[in-house]
Amino acid sequence: MIIYVFCAHIGKMKLLLALALMCTQPSDSISIVFWNLENFFDWHDDGVSDSDREFSSFGERRWTKKRFTAKCHSIAKAVFAIASTTGDMPDILAFAEVENIGVLKKLLDYTPLKRYAYRIVHYDSPDPRGIDVALLYRGDRVKAVSSRPCRIDEFKTRDILLFQMITAQGDSIAITVNHHPSKYGGAISQQKRSRAVARLNAVADSLSIEGWHNVVALGDFNDVPSSDIYLPMQRIWHNLSAPLEQAGEGSIRFEGRWQLIDQAFVTHEMAERCSMKVCALPCLTVRDSGHPGQKPFRTYSGPRYLGGVSDHYPILVTVRNNIL
Repeated sequence: MIIYVFCAHIGKMKLLLALALMCTQPSDSISIVFWNLENFFDWHDDGVSDSDREFSSFGERRWTKKRFTAKCHSIAKAVFAIASTTGDMPDILAFAEVENIGVLKKLLDYTPLKRYAYRIVHYDSPDPRGIDVALLYRGDRVKAVSSRPCRIDEFKTRDILLFQMITAQGDSIAITVNHHPSKYGGAISQQKRSRAVARLNAVADSLSIEGWHNVVALGDFNDVPSSDIYLPMQRIWHNLSAPLEQAGEGSIRFEGRWQLIDQAFVTHEMAERCSMKVCALPCLTVRDSGHPGQKPFRTYSGPRYLGGVSDHYPILVTVRNNIL
């Protein structure tokens, strides 16, 4: 419970850092965090997209260096808060809605995250909004084998990011970071999400042929675990999110109702040694003024700056190593 006391006060970053430094994660597991960072843009207009212009110092959102830096520190504080509950800093930090590699470098340079050996994996995607998925991994805990973007060729959207690694204990695991098309657009949007699911299944099949049977697929899937859209995934995947949805948990709140659209799937071979939780930290939460209860504390509501981090909660996946 001590983490909640720390998280409730903006000036406690040093205490969180000290606590994280004192923790030692059990060597039989690794931790993977996924978080949709809600338009994690820098404050420069590089002319890449309308969103890039909108999130600039002179754009509609008046997105300044001061606001960007504050968001970086809030992201870092949440990571340290998660670390204090798991016993060590996450081995993997996976993100969605990242503008470019520059914002990730600034996140590491501007905050106490620079004390850790996080390395960046990022590829530019053809998404019209100019947002990508990305991954940070601890170079002192994880050996990178390879990475690549897996494009969904039929339309312009975020790539699926594939990262293959070997843990310090010798466990080989592949991770895919996903941000599937949103529900805007009705039936056409659902067809796009179905194509993203098919592409993810194809990636898993290719990995299996190559001998990579331990695969974690996590991200913002823009649909709930009970959706029929995931029926084709049952051949390959076990959904860690389904029991949480059944228990009424969610990662976003829409019109007063929780929805678990940030999900984690694992291949059946590793299902028994994996678990998932939604990190609904108090420092990421605010009262829902329109409905009873609370909701994630977002950065913007329309054009109005609120000062939060994201309209999504992070999720945490823990994988116990499987070394004989």
